[in-house]
Amino acid sequence: MASEPQGGLTEYIRHHLEHLRPPHISEGAFWTLNIDSVTVSLVLGILFCLWFWLKARKATAGVPGKGQAFLEIVLEFVDGQVKDVFHGDRRFLGPLALTVFAWVFLMNAMDLLPVDLLPMITAKFGIGHFRPVPTADVNMTFAMSITVLVLVIFYSFKAKGFGGYMHELFTAPFGKWLFPFNFALNMVELVAKPVSLAMRLFGNMYAGELVFLLIAGLFSTGSVLLYSLGIIGYAVWGVFHILIITIQAFIFMVLTIVYISMAHDHH
Repeated sequence: MASEPQGGLTEYIRHHLEHLRPPHISEGAFWTLNIDSVTVSLVLGILFCLWFWLKARKATAGVPGKGQAFLEIVLEFVDGQVKDVFHGDRRFLGPLALTVFAWVFLMNAMDLLPVDLLPMITAKFGIGHFRPVPTADVNMTFAMSITVLVLVIFYSFKAKGFGGYMHELFTAPFGKWLFPFNFALNMVELVAKPVSLAMRLFGNMYAGELVFLLIAGLFSTGSVLLYSLGIIGYAVWGVFHILIITIQAFIFMVLTIVYISMAHDHH
């Protein structure tokens, strides 16, 4: 499960929290390109789209197979969530919600792999340390949440028009005579949405990754007792973490729908 930590457990964890970055970017830099996060997220996105496309091509109107039945359950579940929250045209928002839920779930699920598996594989090809969980990278979660912010602003203009949205920004909630306070409050509310969306997902997945690393460090202590406890702890936390990664994907999807619905309906 875990390779021998060089310099103790602290160094082992620190090493596993490093990202694969271009040589000219330092490890302490914020809001930067992490090659491992981008690579894993793109591969998972392509696999997700390919899987759904293949299942859609083979879909039948008769008795569905197991794969088709599972996808139909997921589609109905997501469409039901969208229908309960958003009362406009769902032709775009439904597929968006499905994409968000499935993609975030797959990225979260990378945390269930043994912590040294991908780093060991990439090391065989002379690649530096490879961190496999994109949603434990604050750059990725903020990139997704900022995309949601762009959609919120787009739907605000689409539903209310330029004049209507500007009027709302400067007059709600205290009226036109307090327009500076109205605008400041609305900007705080607008910025808080992507920040809370990104930090909630990042915080939960980062904490889950740390727990796996702490447990994995027990395998290299040389103690039979700690090794046995590590195996039990890894299995128990892995089962519990399945619930966490599903809930976090669901929350990210629901909040995306809620924020866009608020932009579309609120006046």
